[in-house]
Amino acid sequence: MQTSALPDLAHTATKPVHWLATAAAMAGVVALAGLLQPRTATATATAPEKRTTTPVSAPDPATVDFPLECGGAGTTVAKQAPGDLDGDGRPETVAVVHCDAGSGTPPSGIYVLTQQSGAAPRVVATLVDPADRKTVGEFAVREGRVSATLLGYSSLEVPRCCPDQEEQASWRWKGHAFVRTSGDLARSV
Repeated sequence: MQTSALPDLAHTATKPVHWLATAAAMAGVVALAGLLQPRTATATATAPEKRTTTPVSAPDPATVDFPLECGGAGTTVAKQAPGDLDGDGRPETVAVVHCDAGSGTPPSGIYVLTQQSGAAPRVVATLVDPADRKTVGEFAVREGRVSATLLGYSSLEVPRCCPDQEEQASWRWKGHAFVRTSGDLARSV
């Protein structure tokens, strides 16, 4: 080992006074840090239960022009149900609509309505087209799914008062469209 030609440095020979000076300096830094805290933040997060959001109402089908050819007879909204079908937090309305025939059993259409803030409600999807010549029995919107019992006729000889076919159908939003998820085959009543 080689010895240093330099004299011993003062900091290499510690004495109790050095330890006291270091402890006092550290205590001063900690105390100063406690006094120099940042200002209190002025923005606060609002707790979910304290938020004041206006509930969004489902579109009103009474204010919509449906794509039905009724020859001037007008339309009837037979059934309607709200639900958030696409998961965006805003409810849509599903409406079962037919021409106001006065008598008989006119075919129904099932339409999905949406409404943007400040805009009029509009039809965004047709789940059942009246051209399919179906009427709607049971109908529900639950957990993002539209389900319906569709009633139809096996032939032109079957009286229009008495459908002889029934099928269960349901639709769910997938990606960018409503997809029919069940009930592809009709069965006789």
